[in-house]
Amino acid sequence: MTVSLTSPVTGSAETSLTSPTYTHVADQAPDVNAKQYAVTALGGTQTGVIVHSVAAPFTVSAWRPETFKVLPQVNPVTGQVGSVPMNTYKVITRKGVLPLAGQNYAIARMTTIIEIPAGSDTADPANLRAMQSMHIGSLTQVSSGLGDTTIAGVL
Repeated sequence: MTVSLTSPVTGSAETSLTSPTYTHVADQAPDVNAKQYAVTALGGTQTGVIVHSVAAPFTVSAWRPETFKVLPQVNPVTGQVGSVPMNTYKVITRKGVLPLAGQNYAIARMTTIIEIPAGSDTADPANLRAMQSMHIGSLTQVSSGLGDTTIAGVL
């Protein structure tokens, strides 16, 4: 996999976080088809934020398919491909958060799942890259608003 975070990661703009950065180290991934990083230090102003610990993990993990699927043969009668299988990738960020003061940490999760039709990686890589660029750019652009939405519940 070419997913390789360089440290520190510059966080996107969020309400109450000023110039957030996240120093991380490679961590043991939960699967052989994954990479994981644990946040070990914070930069900028992030009052109340804590780094990774056993009780309150702060990790980013990326997975690739265990077995890559390929495009099946074209039907000789119809000239069409039948069912197109998907290769699924995902990125999960886990963060220990307090559900109530004085309680144990609970794990909050943010997951992006990327489903790529087999064959499109070679037939149409430009449009796959455009899709991912737009998705990640959109998340970056709305980061603060999305953070506000998860706090206030107003979309």
